[in-house]
Amino acid sequence: MMSDRRDTKGKSFHHSELFASIPPTCLPIVYHPNYNITFMGLEKLHPFDSGKWGKVIHFLKEEQFVSDENLVEAREASDEDLLVVHTKRYLNRLKWSVVVASITEIPPLMLLPNSLVKRRVLRPLRTQTGGTIMAGKLAIERGWAINVGGGFHHCSSDKGGGFCAYADITLAIRFLFDRVEGVSTATIIDLDAHQGNGHERDFLDDRRVFIMDVYNHNIYPGDGFAKRAIKRKVELEWGTEDSEYLQKVELHCEGALNELRPDVIVYNAGTDILDGDPLGGLSISPQGIIRRDELVFRAARRRGIPILMVTSGGYQKKTARIIADSILNLHLQGLIGADGSGSGPSAE
Repeated sequence: MMSDRRDTKGKSFHHSELFASIPPTCLPIVYHPNYNITFMGLEKLHPFDSGKWGKVIHFLKEEQFVSDENLVEAREASDEDLLVVHTKRYLNRLKWSVVVASITEIPPLMLLPNSLVKRRVLRPLRTQTGGTIMAGKLAIERGWAINVGGGFHHCSSDKGGGFCAYADITLAIRFLFDRVEGVSTATIIDLDAHQGNGHERDFLDDRRVFIMDVYNHNIYPGDGFAKRAIKRKVELEWGTEDSEYLQKVELHCEGALNELRPDVIVYNAGTDILDGDPLGGLSISPQGIIRRDELVFRAARRRGIPILMVTSGGYQKKTARIIADSILNLHLQGLIGADGSGSGPSAE
């Protein structure tokens, strides 16, 4: 049952638009056109495809799986929402263009007025963050939810980096812990090519959160301090291919969910594991990514655990098509339903 103004311990908290009721006719797929970053071509200075989220939706519409009517429209996270996790000091630092330039790795941003940077860069990221929080609530209500954006796993409460300015994964979990009765444990399954050091730092001493992280240990961020939070750590070598990768994902995903049966799974489904990705350094095929997502959803479904998926990193133009194809495959396999519920086979 959703609590409106008090958390499960009876403590009052701020009113948030992000936990507003969503019509049952909507699929638990969250998106807003404001996710996409277009800013005088400056976005092209970063390898990230800052329009990939809109392309995913375009492909899903082409296949007639989603429409403007059945999508959930994301809302921008307010300062009050962000302060559930972030420090005031950190949010104040984002008022400096040089700080945002450093976090997003787009140096020319430091030369622009912060009002522009806030509107054209930070607002899209805040809207995606709001989308992840909204999708968390939807996952509990419907059994699954997908935020077509989000997955900013390098950002912690007081530090951004790696194109991640807001800690949306931490925020989604904290909102659920605070506001939804019966949600007191969570498992993060982070399968982006990079170590998820942001949420790891945030949950370092929190025994309610079990973190599994499968990543290329040779690349950014190499955060040894944050690694102490990982309960299942799978470090991959350069060029890891489908067979070894999928075997490890399946083994450790099953192991993690057998070790702790959480109330919710947050699945960080980065596509930067794709062969040829300039930053990921792994060699997974498009079919391997689709199979990976299916393995995770199947493990969750078999145990009846709600799952929230965010799309995270992916630095090639073709990743949008792969994300769309993966979502369509989840539907084809009966792991997500067009009626907004999981439907179809739940066995392997």
